[in-house]
Amino acid sequence: MTKISVIIPAYNAMAYLPTALASVLAQTFTDFEVLIINDGSSDNILQWAKSLVDRRVKIISQTNKGVSVARNTGISNAQGEYIAFLDADDSWEQTKLAKQVEFLDTHPAVGLVSTWVTLVNEKGDFLSEAKLRFKSKNIWQQMIEQCLISCGSVPMVRRDCFATVGLFDPNLQFGEDWEMWTRIAARYNFGLIEECLVSYRQHTKNVSKKSQEMTPDFHKLIEKMFVSLPAELLYLKKQSYGRSYLYIGWRALENKDYPGAKSYSHQALAYYPQLAFSKSCLRLLLLTAIKSRLDSKSYRKVSSFMQQLQNAMQ
Repeated sequence: MTKISVIIPAYNAMAYLPTALASVLAQTFTDFEVLIINDGSSDNILQWAKSLVDRRVKIISQTNKGVSVARNTGISNAQGEYIAFLDADDSWEQTKLAKQVEFLDTHPAVGLVSTWVTLVNEKGDFLSEAKLRFKSKNIWQQMIEQCLISCGSVPMVRRDCFATVGLFDPNLQFGEDWEMWTRIAARYNFGLIEECLVSYRQHTKNVSKKSQEMTPDFHKLIEKMFVSLPAELLYLKKQSYGRSYLYIGWRALENKDYPGAKSYSHQALAYYPQLAFSKSCLRLLLLTAIKSRLDSKSYRKVSSFMQQLQNAMQ
């Protein structure tokens, strides 16, 4: 059996896909297969695939069905004991697979192992780091409150987990990974490697930046997560809505939708007023207010300074 199956969903992703694949082929751990799921792309992915000589890399083509179905296609075809997901516009540090394999091999009760993330721009230049920490106990409750996995290119999961909890929900186009990790957290422990081993590319075509389109799916997934919870845990539902609106507010800010950012942040506080004391919410409100008073150049300087300050405080 192959140790790892790397699943890369790809839809018109040739601007970054070769870089993503190169980061896999450069891994220090080499017992893996790579399943690139061509999700109905209209670019030159098939012509490019003909030039690939590494026999560990396979292309599976399907009509365009979205990232959830693409990941499910990969899982259904995977031969590996462990499954690692990589979005086509992201990349990995060379030791990412080796360190995650070692963790799962030595922690049999852990179903998913995460890492920290480096945020980069379209050119791959450093922006900041995302260092989300979580406690090893009660991970399910922590995941219900907010998604603690920085992006879809982070997790390595035991393939057996999917036989237990099922596949990604094809009806969700946003937040489908949060919903999946929460299902896994209900049955398995999580692990965390406190190193930035994933480069998460920020660019204008990021699916996660479509703030207005996110809202219905976040409503769907939160209602789904809470449908079978005992009454004593239902208080977490408002917290989940609040953190979701805060996340959408940040995406609106990145899209330069400043009225939207303000509106979403206010909705977040309406659901979960305690967010007013969080650094993320305070920073969002401050940047949104500043933008309404400064020109673009001055705003970028202030935003950059605040990001540097936040990084220094981590």
